[in-house]
Amino acid sequence: MRTVSADLTDTTAKPLTVEYCGEIYTVTAGDEFEIGREADLSIDDNPYLHRRFLTLSSDFGMWWLSNVGTLLTATVTDASGTMQAWLAPGAKLPIVFQTVHVMFSAGATTYDFTISSEHDWFNTSVAVDANRGSTTILPVTLTTSQRQLVVALAEGVLTQSVPGRGTIPTSAEAAARLGWSMTTFNRKLDNVCDKLDKLGVEGLRGGRDRLATNRRARLVEYAVTTRLVGVEDLALLDRNAEREDAAEDG
Repeated sequence: MRTVSADLTDTTAKPLTVEYCGEIYTVTAGDEFEIGREADLSIDDNPYLHRRFLTLSSDFGMWWLSNVGTLLTATVTDASGTMQAWLAPGAKLPIVFQTVHVMFSAGATTYDFTISSEHDWFNTSVAVDANRGSTTILPVTLTTSQRQLVVALAEGVLTQSVPGRGTIPTSAEAAARLGWSMTTFNRKLDNVCDKLDKLGVEGLRGGRDRLATNRRARLVEYAVTTRLVGVEDLALLDRNAEREDAAEDG
């Protein structure tokens, strides 16, 4: 449940802070803060990253995150992971939560940073079923081997010593990590992506203009930002789940 709690008559945007790899940047109203390869926040010299990819700017008393790139997308979530948006090229999104996490991929590298706002436009609370003892973000049920696949792809992001930059393995590397054949890996990747696509998750359905690398990156972004997998799942990489659920996911 989300409730509006800010003073909507206040037309002055309060400063934002941006944290990336342990460094803090302060953004004040009237400034446009650029994020990219050659920007106010220079993420990396990665040639797959736009020189100017994202911008933060204020308007009508609110901060906005805009995608000014032409190819890359960004996954944006609140602190709890229960709100998730896919910011495509040309799109802009208001910063309505006190803490916002942004994750995106360029080539084989995934980056993430945090935006913190003094404005408390929305207060996010999650209803927990006391009988179940856990919170369900989305009705996503993965078999053991499907979860293994996601964790193998997200391992480099989940094991970062300092949040901000992780590497996504190739399909061959992830398959080898799991001890699977490429045929098995690709089949299970298709199954996971199809399952999430049916739930409305954008960017996972393949096509002539969408490379497998982009699909893997989008899967990692979604799984990590929505807490579909976490550090506690890394132990799954040492398990052989083939016989446990081969019949479940074909």
